[in-house]
Amino acid sequence: MIEIGIDSFAARFTDNAAAALSDKDAMFQLLERMEHADKSGLDVFGIGEHHRKGFLDAAPTHILAAAASRTKRIKLASAVTVLSAIDPVRAFQNFATLDLISGGRAEMVVGRGSFTDAFPLFGYNLDDYDDLFAEKLELLLEIRDNEYVTWSGKFRPALKNQPVYPRPIQEQLPIWLGVGGTPQSFVRAGALGLPLMVAIIGGETHRFRPLIDLYREAGRRAGHAPEKLTVGLHSLGYLAETTEQAIEDFYPGYAASMTKVGKERGWPPMTKERFMSQMGPTGALLVGGVEEIAEKVLRHANALGGISRLTFQMDSAEVSHEKLMNAIELIGKKLKSLVNAK
Repeated sequence: MIEIGIDSFAARFTDNAAAALSDKDAMFQLLERMEHADKSGLDVFGIGEHHRKGFLDAAPTHILAAAASRTKRIKLASAVTVLSAIDPVRAFQNFATLDLISGGRAEMVVGRGSFTDAFPLFGYNLDDYDDLFAEKLELLLEIRDNEYVTWSGKFRPALKNQPVYPRPIQEQLPIWLGVGGTPQSFVRAGALGLPLMVAIIGGETHRFRPLIDLYREAGRRAGHAPEKLTVGLHSLGYLAETTEQAIEDFYPGYAASMTKVGKERGWPPMTKERFMSQMGPTGALLVGGVEEIAEKVLRHANALGGISRLTFQMDSAEVSHEKLMNAIELIGKKLKSLVNAK
């Protein structure tokens, strides 16, 4: 079975949208969508973490905790926790507390994030980019697996038989490793036996197969059982009643936001031609009608050697709250059953 869910960055890219809706109302609508996802039968809802204008997710566990009180069964995850810029003790405490509030539904997806704003904000050096993450991940896993922790490293004070509380309801709090396209990250996840969440936001999805094979091979060499080496897929997507309607709803905001981000990263402006190239059978975008996207999800899963989770990231396109609510319902009540019936 493939778990189906939503990831949100609480993103508000365009000035027009920001002017039309207050941050308070945008947050209320996000919580409404999380509640609707639960009622629509989705399996997981993830909240990202950013520290810049245009995003409301700087404190994701607060959002997830608010949603916990309004939901009953949906898993509540980060997408991702920027572990390099937070103390692992505090990160664990936050999610253990969320686990208690939600009745055992908390999960972490940890990574280095797609932006570097957190490094200067919290006083870290970008030159330590990989070393910071590796050390903090080591400590986080040590805390997860042991109530009393003895540990020492380079970037924080040592712990000597120090207990860390609270403990979560779940015997082992789920921790996924969120990755982009760096081979070393795939190998690290496999060697540690962690589930892998792959963010594929462009190009052709099947091209990530060699990296996922690296992950599975690293896990095998480290002695981890194949069933432990699970793969999730985080994709940009959006559903409507027809593909034409989905494109009409999604493309304008998507083009505006990708062009804005592209200015920082040296990408060319988004064009309709480039957008449509991602809409083909092997393209990364999951934008369309229910049956078409169900087939595409299965095609992607097969191309990657099997996946256990897929999350749609829909709020990068400034689609209205009402249309996002409709898309959530289509995903939960129609797409999910189609994907898992085939």
